[in-house]
Amino acid sequence: MSESPQRSPLDDNTLLSRLRDWRAARDLESGAEEFDDDSASLLDPRAIDLVLRVGELLLASGESTEAVNEAMLSLSVAFGLPRTEVSVTFTAITLSCHPGGDQPPVTGERVVRRRTLDFFRVSELHTLVQEAALGQVEMEGAIARLRAIKRAPRPYPRWVLVTGFGLIASSASVMVGGGFTVAATAFAATVLGDRAAVWLAERGVAEFYQMVAAALIAASTGMGLLWVSSELGLGLRAGAVITGSIMALLPGRPLVSSLQDGISGAYVSAAARLLEVFFTLGAIISGVGVVAYAAVRLGVAVDLDSLPSAGSSMEPMVLVGAAGIAVAFGVSLVVPLRALAPIGVMGVLIWLCYAGLREALAVPPVVGTAVGAVVIGVFGHWLARRTQRPALTFIVPAIAPLLPGSILYRGLLQMSTGDPLVGMASLGEAVAVGLALGAGVNLGGELVRSFSRGGLAGSGRHGRQAARRTRGGY
Repeated sequence: MSESPQRSPLDDNTLLSRLRDWRAARDLESGAEEFDDDSASLLDPRAIDLVLRVGELLLASGESTEAVNEAMLSLSVAFGLPRTEVSVTFTAITLSCHPGGDQPPVTGERVVRRRTLDFFRVSELHTLVQEAALGQVEMEGAIARLRAIKRAPRPYPRWVLVTGFGLIASSASVMVGGGFTVAATAFAATVLGDRAAVWLAERGVAEFYQMVAAALIAASTGMGLLWVSSELGLGLRAGAVITGSIMALLPGRPLVSSLQDGISGAYVSAAARLLEVFFTLGAIISGVGVVAYAAVRLGVAVDLDSLPSAGSSMEPMVLVGAAGIAVAFGVSLVVPLRALAPIGVMGVLIWLCYAGLREALAVPPVVGTAVGAVVIGVFGHWLARRTQRPALTFIVPAIAPLLPGSILYRGLLQMSTGDPLVGMASLGEAVAVGLALGAGVNLGGELVRSFSRGGLAGSGRHGRQAARRTRGGY
């Protein structure tokens, strides 16, 4: 009797060998001008359904378009779907297979109607794809694993997720100089705004107005505390409540994904994600702007010269706040528990890069942000390859300490106090800082890619078709 083949370990060499075979098969298929009648093969409808459902769940859980495309192609090869083409946009996934001969191509499509950011689920799906690519999971096992991933409870209870969202605002307020009272108020205001947004969502109200309501409640709480502090002479930095709440609402994940999709050539998805970012910013500006304008007109004392900001400080409380923001963002994005410690370290690292450059070389905030983001991009992609986890799991929470919450708040107040040109300049600076974050982490990923031999489904330096030159010769 012949011995059953042993499963290959999940290491870089085995994965790279599998990917070389995958690329060779793709090149052979793309170079053929016509199909051989004898090469026709039967398509397994279960494989087509599995690939589509994995892609749908990845996209709905927050993965980038390029990574979804690669995962689907890898599964197609693993389960014998011939001559496969995949098209992934912001809301739809299409898979087409041509069995050859006289048989017509088979095409399937899934539409993503509901998105729930869940990086734990993304990580589990990538593990499933990698093991299937190495032949360690059969068809029935992969289908059962997918069902289990969809039905599995999140690693954190609901109350932990709500608490994590509030701790983003608390950590941000501590980082910009708020004390215990301000941090507690920021926590309560953010959680209250989040619960109001959930209440509106359950009644079918559009997400834009959910974000407006959350920003409105948080800003009203902050302005109320500022009025009480000024009336009683408490000297509280109440503006830190609004700064923290803004940072909790800012769209870090869509920003990174939009630039990543654009760089990889998925321009339709990139444009859609970037539009999502600007709609979210518009909702935050609307909610906070209305409150700021009303507060100024009602005579609330707003001192533009002493607005909360961490500047370029590297004091222990600022570093603790940076780590807290990153870890709290990680919890709200449902990252695996083991990833929280490196995420906290990366949150401190990006702040040290930013503050160190500003102190040593007096660079503008945009430049310091871009350099810090590049460092996080390199470190995050390297760590993702070492741990076999998606890069966004580490990168998106780690960039949170540099999200432009204080700049955005300053710009809105400047516009409300009768200085619209300066206010627009501050809002423009906030947008520039956000784009520098997204572009920086993607540049870090490209640096890692350029020196890597391979990755999931041919994602190394030779696997990206959009990278081929469109002008001139090679």
